[in-house]
Formats: sequence, structure tokens, C-alpha cells
Amino acid sequence: MFVLDEGQGCPVFLLLHGFSGSVRWFDAVAPLLAAHGRVLRVDLLGHGRTGGHDGLDAESQAAAVCVVLDERGIERVTAIGHSYGADVALALGPRVDKLVIIGQAPDYSYATFPTGSRLLAAPVLGPLLHRLAPPSAVRKATSYAFAPGFDFDPVLLRDHAATCPAVARAVLVDRREALARRPLDERVRDLGVPTLVVLGRHDRFYDCARTAERYRAVGARAEIIEAAGHSPQIEAPAKIVDLVLSL
Repeated sequence: MFVLDEGQGCPVFLLLHGFSGSVRWFDAVAPLLAAHGRVLRVDLLGHGRTGGHDGLDAESQAAAVCVVLDERGIERVTAIGHSYGADVALALGPRVDKLVIIGQAPDYSYATFPTGSRLLAAPVLGPLLHRLAPPSAVRKATSYAFAPGFDFDPVLLRDHAATCPAVARAVLVDRREALARRPLDERVRDLGVPTLVVLGRHDRFYDCARTAERYRAVGARAEIIEAAGHSPQIEAPAKIVDLVLSL
């Protein structure tokens, strides 16, 4: 697993990116948090400089992350998961001292995905679309992760090409079924650690008000950033850090 290890001491902040992401999605947050502790960033299996085609479900991802923690003698972390990274954070179980969920609803029951996104999960067509997608299409799809009009760094577009095509099925199909069986709000309740949920008012995947209501019902603290979309760690990094440090 590709790892960036920054800062030192405690607490240890573990940053977990989402579908088709990489450590780059925390570039603005990591140095700010590193002034307050140690920061670990990983490219999840099937992503970035880790790569691979297996172990793409949240539990397998978490097991691989635990190896990273064990190698560094780290017992417990403040786990910060963006989007699909929230599933991985929750799957870490007793390794989590505090939990931060960024931009992720408990399940897909009111999700709105870009038109045709489920085609990416098709066995033959999906990998073909992934490989042949023109830069304009990749940019449009990536823009969905931000508030309308947000000018994101084009470097993030590289993460699409680096992502294994099989991740699409793991996240868009298998994950949908897993969350329907046991949504994240139930997992937050069962984990029983201090939990912060940070949402963007202009999230185009999930209605932030409904998401906040569900997490608050299980005892989590939910905060909404007015100017952000699905990825407030990029859109409002200083605000994210302030909220994390207040947990």
C-alpha cells in the first residue's frame, strides 16, 4: 500500500480517500493536520500508486490498512474517511479512537449519480469505457464531486486512469447491496466512538439535510459547510481541519 507519513506524535490522523481518488484528495488538509499530530495517507487497493485488482471491498481495504498501522506500531487513530473511505474507516472497528465522515450518506437510498455511471460496473463494457473515456468526460464526471462551478485541480483527473476498472463494480454495485443490508448510520451507532460528519450544502450525490438527520439520530455530530459540495476537504480545507480538531 502506498503511504505518506507526515508529522509526528499523537493523535494519529488516518486519511482515507474515496472512489477513484488517491492521497491527492487530502493534499490541502494533510499539512494543516500535521501541525497537530501525525498524518497517514494511503492509496487504497485498486487506486493510485497502490494499484491491484483484489480486495476492493471495505473490509479487505481495512485489513490492508491495519497492516500499515501494525508496521508503524500504531494502535488507534482518528479515522477520516471521504465518501467510500468512510466505509473503510468504519471497517477498522476497534482501531478507531475518533471518526470523521466526509460527504457520505448512510446508504444509496436517495443517491443521485451521474447519468450512465452504472455502465462502468458492467463486466465488459465498464473496463472499455474506463480506458476510452475522453478527458472531457473524465473532467465532467470528476466535477460532480464538487459544488457547481468549483475550479478543482486538474491533477485530480489522473486518479481516474490509475483506478482499477473493477473498483466501479465494488463501489457502485456491491457497495449498494452492502449498505442496504447495514447502512453506515447503524455502523456508527454500533462503533460507539465520538463521530463527526461533515457535509457540503451543494453535494450532488446526497441530500445533506437528510444525511445529517440520519447521523444525528444515532448520536453523531453533523456539520454542514455552506459553500462546499461532496468534497469539502478540497473545497474548504481549513474549515475541515478546524472541525476535526474540535472533535
